[in-house]
Amino acid sequence: MKGLHHVEIWVADLDEAVDSWGWLLPRLGLELTGEWADGRTWEAGSAYVTLTTSPNLSATAHDRRRAGVNHLAFWGGTRAEVDSLLADADAHGWHPLYQERYPHAGGPDHYAGWVQNAQGFKVEIVAEQPA
Repeated sequence: MKGLHHVEIWVADLDEAVDSWGWLLPRLGLELTGEWADGRTWEAGSAYVTLTTSPNLSATAHDRRRAGVNHLAFWGGTRAEVDSLLADADAHGWHPLYQERYPHAGGPDHYAGWVQNAQGFKVEIVAEQPA
């Protein structure tokens, strides 16, 4: 396997989704490279994330607890960079999850934080292993 090519996230309200994703993705090093009436694309290297609306949505609410994708996980840089991003996240529409176990909710050797936006999308921000 050569790696991830792209992820397309269908949203019911693009403006609402862009409010939170449009802050998070650039903080994670992705660059906004495409913008059109029904979507946005951010790239990092050869992979990209697209948010788009679709007339084919079967429901307007996202539920990460149903069958399908539960969350996306991104590299967040150093532990200090992950801490900084998570400290700023709530002000940009991303609410912390598992705060009582941060930064080791994924286990003692896994430094990460989880956030969820108002649309119910969950993201994990993972720190690089220290040298």
